[in-house]
Amino acid sequence: MSLRYIGEITDPIHKIIKFTLIEKELIDTSIFQRLRRIRQLAGAHLVYPGALHSRFEHSIGSMFLAGLAGQNLLEKGYLANSDMIQCLRLSALLHDIGHGPFSHLFEEVLKESTTYTHEKLGERIMSETIIADLLTTHGYDPKIISSLSFGKHKTRFLNEIISGGLSVDLMDYLPRDSYFSGTEYGKIDYHRIINSLEVTGSNQLGINKSALYSYESMLISRYQMFKSVYFHKTVRSGEVMLLNAMKNLNKSLSLTDLTSLDYFFSLHDENLLDLLCNIKNLTLAPKEIAFVNLAKNYKSRDLLKCIYEYFSLSKRRHDTHEGERYNSAREHQLADIDQIFENRVIKLKSTVEKYHKTGKQVFLDISRAPSIPLAPKKEEVSSIMVVDKNDEYEKSFVQIPLIHVISGYLDMIRVYTQKENRKFYETIINKQVRNF
Repeated sequence: MSLRYIGEITDPIHKIIKFTLIEKELIDTSIFQRLRRIRQLAGAHLVYPGALHSRFEHSIGSMFLAGLAGQNLLEKGYLANSDMIQCLRLSALLHDIGHGPFSHLFEEVLKESTTYTHEKLGERIMSETIIADLLTTHGYDPKIISSLSFGKHKTRFLNEIISGGLSVDLMDYLPRDSYFSGTEYGKIDYHRIINSLEVTGSNQLGINKSALYSYESMLISRYQMFKSVYFHKTVRSGEVMLLNAMKNLNKSLSLTDLTSLDYFFSLHDENLLDLLCNIKNLTLAPKEIAFVNLAKNYKSRDLLKCIYEYFSLSKRRHDTHEGERYNSAREHQLADIDQIFENRVIKLKSTVEKYHKTGKQVFLDISRAPSIPLAPKKEEVSSIMVVDKNDEYEKSFVQIPLIHVISGYLDMIRVYTQKENRKFYETIINKQVRNF
C-alpha cells in the first residue's frame, strides 16, 4: 500500500516535498516548530549571510530523502512493505528533535554538566511528549521510530539510511548548507546514490558499483565544506565566543537544567543570545561580566581575531591508547604527525590557561572532526560495501585513492583574542611554537 499524501511543501533543494497526515501533525507541534528558530550552522551567517537556514527545513528534507531511499529498497525487495517507508520518513523527520540552541555548541555545554547528547534528548522527547502520543495514535511505536532515528534499530541497514556515510542526513545537509552559504562545494548527485542503494547479505547498506564515483564525490564535498565553511576561521571565532559565554554563564542561567523539558523547549538561538547579553544577576563576578560582554560583541559582530592556526590530517582517533604499536614506517610517520599536534596542544593550553587565571580573554580552539562520516554507532568507517551484479564485496578506502588521501580526522588548533590584544598574544604564541 503506497503512502497517502495530503499536501506538499516547496523546498529550494528538493523542489516539491509531499507529506502524510501524521507527518503534518508532527510538523505542526510546537516542539517541532521550535526547530525553525535553531540555525543549521550556528555562526556561519557571520561570514556567509545567507546561511540562516534552520534544523526545521533540514529535518523535512531528510524525511523526503528517506522516503526516496525506502521506495528504492522496497522496489528491490529489501523492505517488506511501504509501512517501513513511513517509519523511515518519520525517523528522519525527528532525528534532530533533541538539538538545543546553536546546535552542537549547546551540546558541548551539555557534556560539561550532564550526560545528555542531542540523541539522548531526542529519545526522551520521543517518549515523554506529544510526539509519542501522535506516533502511538497513528499506530507507530515511538521506541521503534526512536531507535531508527538514533542508530539503535536491530536491523543495521535501516540505521545506516538515517546516519552515516550513505545517510539521508548527509545527503540533505551538504547541498542545503552549500546552497544557503552560497558556496559550490556541497553539490552532490544524491539521486544517483539513492537509486544505487543495495543491502548486502550481512544486512549492511551498500551501493552499486556504478555509483562509486558519485559516492567518492560526496565525501570529497563534505571534506571541502568542513575546511571552507564549517571550520572557517571567522565562523569558528563567533562560535568560540558563544561557546565560552554559554559555558561560563551556564550556572547563572541554569541552561542545562533538564529536570523539565519545558525550559529546554523555550530556548532557541535568538532568545538564548538575549539571555546571555541581558543577564541581570548582582552576584556576577568580573570574569562572568566579561563573558556577558563577549556575547554582546558576538551579537554586534565584533569578533575575536585568530592569531594562530595549525591544521593536521590524522589517520587515527585521539583516544587511542598510548602504548599502541606502529607496524610500518608509514604508521610511525603518522604517529609523529599526531605527536606534533598533541605537543602543540599541550604547550598552547598551558599558555592560554596562565592568562585565563588573570582574567585575560584569549581562547584555544581545538576542533577534531572525522573527515569520513562515522557509522550510526559512532565507529570509524574505512570501507564501503559494493554490489555488482551477483557479487558483493567490501571495498577498502585504500583502494579508492582520493578517499584514502582525505580519510582520517581533521585536526585544527586556533588561538583567538580581542583585536586590541592581538599583537601582544601573537608575540607570545610565536615564541611558544617556534621550536616545533
